[in-house]
Amino acid sequence: MSSIVNKERSRFLSNALSNSSSKGTAVITGASSGIGAIYADQLASRGYDLILVARNRERLSAVAKRVSEDTGRPVEIIVADLGDRADLAQVEQVLRKDAKITLLVNNAGVGVPTPFLAAGIEKIAQMIELNVTALVRLTYAVMPAFVERANGAVINISSALGIAPELLNGVYGGTKAFVLAFGLSLHKEFSGRGIRIQTVVPGATATDFWELSATPLNGLPAEVVMNADDMVEAAIAGFELGEIITIPSLPDVADWETYEAARQNLIPKLSLSSPAGRYVSAHQS
Repeated sequence: MSSIVNKERSRFLSNALSNSSSKGTAVITGASSGIGAIYADQLASRGYDLILVARNRERLSAVAKRVSEDTGRPVEIIVADLGDRADLAQVEQVLRKDAKITLLVNNAGVGVPTPFLAAGIEKIAQMIELNVTALVRLTYAVMPAFVERANGAVINISSALGIAPELLNGVYGGTKAFVLAFGLSLHKEFSGRGIRIQTVVPGATATDFWELSATPLNGLPAEVVMNADDMVEAAIAGFELGEIITIPSLPDVADWETYEAARQNLIPKLSLSSPAGRYVSAHQS
């Protein structure tokens, strides 16, 4: 794989955010507020029709009405709890069957801010179900149609804690590290088949995520919290640039490229036929 933040401006971008009359339908999960609702505004204004997914019917309907009135694009809603397998199956069926879908934004997610043993195992399991299982199942549902048409895109919302999981609850960071790893794997498997995969890695963003996670946003230094509109605009700019990984707040992309180069250097050394010399020496001493 070339540099992880490369500029793939070929056939991918011609099918992404260019011709406003033929972009198809974008499915956005977690779309009733925050990042998902902003994606709805931004993508509709760029010519996408929308299918918005969230649990709260009232808030979801309000977003759909506002976006449709502001942009003139058709907006459908699916009221579904993606942590519930029956509701999740409903959304999977739409992704499998609706040939107009060209973009999936896997935004729905939840956090558990407390230390591991204080979190409660059921809350942890629910977080994994939403942040990992639902995201994988939705991607799995839409991908065959994208492959058949050699056209489509998936945007997965990860987190800076996927790179630095030790900063908060490690299971949350682990779920977001999974999203990052999953995106890299999908890119390698499908990028040559006309399918775009972007993983967005935001830091702390001013949304109701913090309230829902029982973590006060005002407890964080202002300089580490990004406005949600700015975050989404940067993420979409990264998509338009053809980025595989987009870190909205990273000042110098060379820092990520250095990180990725170090990871690539490790890969051929991770599986060898003999133990490293330091372990042999330790055993013999």
